[in-house]
Amino acid sequence: MNLHQMLLARADNDQPIRVGLIGAGKFGTMFLSQVRHTPGIHLLCVADLSVPRAHAALGETGWPKEQTSPTTPAKALAGGGTFVTDDSEQLINAGGMEVVIEATGDPEAGIRHALACIERGRHIIMVNVEADVLAGPLLAEKAAQAGCVYSMAYGDQPALICEQVDWARASGFTVVSAGKGTLFMPEFHASTPDTVWDHYGLTPERAKKSGLNPKMFNSFLDGTKSGIEMAAVANATGLTPAPGGLTFPPCPADKLASTLIPEVDGGTLHHKGQVEVVSSRARSGKDLEGDLRWGVFVTFEAPSDYVKRCFSDYGLITDPSGRYSALWRPYHLIGLELGISVAMAALRGEPTGVSRNFVADVAATAKRDLKKGEVLDGEGGYTVWGRLMVAGDSLTLGTVPIGLAHGLALKGPIAKGQIITWSDVDTSAQNTSQALAVRREMEAWVTTKTPNPNATEAG
Repeated sequence: MNLHQMLLARADNDQPIRVGLIGAGKFGTMFLSQVRHTPGIHLLCVADLSVPRAHAALGETGWPKEQTSPTTPAKALAGGGTFVTDDSEQLINAGGMEVVIEATGDPEAGIRHALACIERGRHIIMVNVEADVLAGPLLAEKAAQAGCVYSMAYGDQPALICEQVDWARASGFTVVSAGKGTLFMPEFHASTPDTVWDHYGLTPERAKKSGLNPKMFNSFLDGTKSGIEMAAVANATGLTPAPGGLTFPPCPADKLASTLIPEVDGGTLHHKGQVEVVSSRARSGKDLEGDLRWGVFVTFEAPSDYVKRCFSDYGLITDPSGRYSALWRPYHLIGLELGISVAMAALRGEPTGVSRNFVADVAATAKRDLKKGEVLDGEGGYTVWGRLMVAGDSLTLGTVPIGLAHGLALKGPIAKGQIITWSDVDTSAQNTSQALAVRREMEAWVTTKTPNPNATEAG
């Protein structure tokens, strides 16, 4: 609880944490807005495929032009400025670099950048949850062996959920469930980039003017992003999905303690120790009062009658039995909070959440009846959405992970709702994919890895 004081000490000693940001999208831009107000951190480099876009993000968040004018990383290091480039390798290899933030959202790029950071000895903050779910446990293992921190991004919901799970367990509670809120209806699974703005109450023209990416926002809506984020939480905490994946029960915050508990105790969960996402909208279409659309939660169990009485004595909201309670956070601030991960990695050598075991996966699932020869277009697209599932089931079935479900032609027809397997697709288009190679390496690695019982226990 003294990160700010530690940052001040780095500033006073003229030894700020040197940070690089890869990807100047929404998440990265939000970080840019706050890092200029954070003592003890020097934004050494920003890399984006579009240098003008990176400069625009810096300008929008108040960075003076003279601050971002250095022409080389060395000049930025010497003068305290920020170098802007379209070359991510140049950023990773810059002298003095300590922490790299990967915020591209592209699984292929994310895995490539993570491996380069590990080879170069840089701590890496993986905003790119898509890459983490594809091969995070293996990347984390490689980073640990190299003496680097591989971390989830604080401010994003997976890291905040991991923090709540850690709080509960470190306090001696059994974690019953953990997850986040979102706006969801079953029909959203079929949403496409052409229909997404209707669900958000926006016109395509308004969305384009605001710079909103239809595929990205469609991933939020169709359940894919929720599946990806809960897979990351499962892999970090050992909590597991229900056999059928996420069920998105409608639930306001004050009903978490009576809803996100096992069915046998009057709730909706398949089992104790489950990841889940609650919907802010009832199946009738009515938005709930006191919803948790932007927040995160954990439900936990009293280990004794004495603790049950303590729950009552201190006004905790519980289920009717008084045995279960919940803690929630109504908001997450995305990239505005990302500096916490930077400070934790550089100052304490600790991650704000990290994938430990391959517990859950996200499988490409047909949005509609697909024809032979159709080409999958990946997350947030027209053909598939991502279904959360138990990792062992995914390996047994040979499912195509959502992070690799693009550019693959179908060998035959696929029915709506069917999980797509490697036997269903032509893989020749991905023969040179580093992400696929690393994924295969992870699959082989997990079959020989001894699970960490402290990471996989349900409680």
